[in-house]
Amino acid sequence: MCTINIYGIVYNIILDRRVRLVKIYTKGGDEGDTGLLYGGRVSKSDPRCEAYGAVDEAVSALGLARSLVKTDKLKSLIWSIQRDLFTVGAELATDLNYYETFKKHFSVITPDMIEHIEHTIDELTKEITLPRAFIIPGASQASAAMDLARSVLRRSERRTVELKNLGLLGNFEVLRYLNRLADLVFTMARYEDRSLPFELLADENP
Repeated sequence: MCTINIYGIVYNIILDRRVRLVKIYTKGGDEGDTGLLYGGRVSKSDPRCEAYGAVDEAVSALGLARSLVKTDKLKSLIWSIQRDLFTVGAELATDLNYYETFKKHFSVITPDMIEHIEHTIDELTKEITLPRAFIIPGASQASAAMDLARSVLRRSERRTVELKNLGLLGNFEVLRYLNRLADLVFTMARYEDRSLPFELLADENP
């Protein structure tokens, strides 16, 4: 068992892949540093914290979207994405010196997961008309929440690129996953609003 402070919550990591909440506060980060998975402490402004912090924001934004979407299809899809993003966050919160240990205990982002996203995009696209120009978010509360989540995912992607450039990214599939996932969330927002007219940048005020 090991302890990690991720997403602002302290967890005990059980070796059978379950995660059990231990305590909300420990005071260990009061000086502005935090623990990485399997050990090591870094500043809370460390690029790794910025990367997995942006993923955490995306999880929350998707939670808002899930509470607003009308179809069980999208609710289920968002739930699945949120769970996968916890894997992303854990990967980004792992010091590379311990990445092989991480892989022994947890699943990682794989090419198959990216292919599944692409398949889902293709299936949803069959049921919608894609916009001919830039979308102005806000046609519905649910799609606006998904567009917010998409923009946060793009930020998490940029932060992950920074990790890659610094030699701190253990699994390059994470970067591909975030890139493709932002495309999926955009498509999901358009699917949610498929019965509504587009609000495009080129249009006059609605």
